[in-house]
Amino acid sequence: MQPTGSVPRVAKVVELTSYPVKGCAGTPLRTTDLTPAGLAHDRTFMVVGPDGVFRTQRRSPLLAVVRPEVSDDGRLLTLRAPGSDPLCLDVDTDGPRREVTLFANRFGGIDQGDEGAAWFSDVLGVPSRLVRVPPEHDRRTDGLTPGTSAYADSSALLLVGRASLDLLNERIAEAGGEPVAMNRFRPNIVVDGWDEPHTEDRLRTFAVGTAELGYAKLAIRCAVTTVEQETGRRAGPEPLRTLARHRRAAAGGVAFGAKFSVTRPGSLAIGAEVRVDQWGESE
Repeated sequence: MQPTGSVPRVAKVVELTSYPVKGCAGTPLRTTDLTPAGLAHDRTFMVVGPDGVFRTQRRSPLLAVVRPEVSDDGRLLTLRAPGSDPLCLDVDTDGPRREVTLFANRFGGIDQGDEGAAWFSDVLGVPSRLVRVPPEHDRRTDGLTPGTSAYADSSALLLVGRASLDLLNERIAEAGGEPVAMNRFRPNIVVDGWDEPHTEDRLRTFAVGTAELGYAKLAIRCAVTTVEQETGRRAGPEPLRTLARHRRAAAGGVAFGAKFSVTRPGSLAIGAEVRVDQWGESE
């Protein structure tokens, strides 16, 4: 089923971003593997407090200025932040497990040691530890198409169309506000080629590169979108104010972008075509 309106069946990937450490800056990619849990290394690390509860830009916006980089083999993590010396950590995948909490859900984590803990504690100004998802991690995510993910909020992958951001910024400008950057929404995949905004909401199954994905649910947005990702500064009330006027979700909250599960792993690259197999209706 095609959506209503004049919508081409093919769009192209124009941005690919992995977020190795949950809540921290993204790593732009030209090519990547798409695993059952999302883009390679996406949200495989997480910063937690002494109690094991995850840290988020909602309360620790300076996470945004931390720029992590993971080696292709996943064995080395490099951390950079303004005003701090870079830190290179050998990734521990065999150490003792500890319990961590993500949105009241309990998972396992492998602590990455005192050096990483001290580095993050200094940058964020609060006691912190760095953990990695263990190899046996077996998380099931919900939505229309169930799947798995590492330490993402829910589904493995977030996709946004450029036309959706263009419309949002038009509406923000009409209200006298300043446009917001795409990185406020922290998407994994940005596509261009659809003239109609929010076309991504109506995708149900599609192929990109050699991978296939299935629709899980709309992305309900929170206060993280009000944080300037380059500075870690809270700069609200946009885009939430404008989204609240125009993008109320039927189930509650405001929506922007859509979340997907990986139904067939593969590889993808900038310029890859989005080949839609099935359309649905907006929720």
